[in-house]
Amino acid sequence: MMTVSSANLPKISIEAIVERIFAFRQITPLDRRLLKSAMLAQKGLNEKDQCHINRVCQGIQNGLILVVE
Repeated sequence: MMTVSSANLPKISIEAIVERIFAFRQITPLDRRLLKSAMLAQKGLNEKDQCHINRVCQGIQNGLILVVE
């Protein structure tokens, strides 16, 4: 399995990552790494990004988003 370091990840907005997650109705390991990288790149999450992250968490809890390993 090829691993991708955070330094090599492209700069993608949290909103774009979340849109992709909902479009495919799943969150992959790459999606999780991209989200983590995007969140750590900011000094703090704004309200809009917090809402996007909350949507993903709720989607997982409600079975709308499949967690792929």
